[in-house]
Amino acid sequence: MQFAVYPSLAGRTILVTGGASGIGASIVENLSRSGARVAFIDIAVSEAEALVEAIAARGHARPTFIECDLLDVEATGRAVEKVALQMGPLKGLVNNAANDLRTPMEKVGVTEFEWAINVNLRHVFFCIQAALPFMKAAGGGSIVNMSSLSWVKGTPDVQVYAAAKAGLIGLTSSLAHKLGRDGIRVNVITPGAVMTEKQKRLWFDAAKQQAVLDSQCIPETIIPDDIARMVLFLLADDSNHITKQNFAVDGGR
Repeated sequence: MQFAVYPSLAGRTILVTGGASGIGASIVENLSRSGARVAFIDIAVSEAEALVEAIAARGHARPTFIECDLLDVEATGRAVEKVALQMGPLKGLVNNAANDLRTPMEKVGVTEFEWAINVNLRHVFFCIQAALPFMKAAGGGSIVNMSSLSWVKGTPDVQVYAAAKAGLIGLTSSLAHKLGRDGIRVNVITPGAVMTEKQKRLWFDAAKQQAVLDSQCIPETIIPDDIARMVLFLLADDSNHITKQNFAVDGGR
């Protein structure tokens, strides 16, 4: 199969959070393949460094890795500023970082609740807040947030994660209204059951993978590249005038 290439992404500075593995790594690689100037934030240093070298070895634009804990709001702000000042006008932000750790509700205390909200929702707000002055100075751009089908399907034992991912829908809608006149578009993607190595290792054995396929209109495995291709479209000028939208990439599950 052949997929679209977006000329408007060439040379464009884009920041991705949680880019070292899974869906994030696919987003980083697809952006680099498109010629974008990509920076990504993560705490997984070895995975991030390996990704940078692998992308460069394939002859694509070398992405920039910034080690940063997104739970540290001040450090996140510094990371965003570093990208904008050192890599050129910031035109795109992909808020991909998340953690869907399963914990029975009965065992969730205040500490676990706050961690799940912070790692799945709070950092998105503050990352956007830090990026806005630079995106406005660049004349506009595109923000892509990443929700999850779990809040729609009611996946067990991820109640706080589901609440955070549902919250991203509201945040996206509010920001789209606020930022449209600044030329900044804000959209959200709701992935289905994407079979990353982590998901297969922790949550989806062969039987559960088959159950997912049986529940989809299109019974084919969803992979990280499927999500990355939607991200690229929403970052590119081809999606001009598309904002405040929620795109489900779930095989019709």
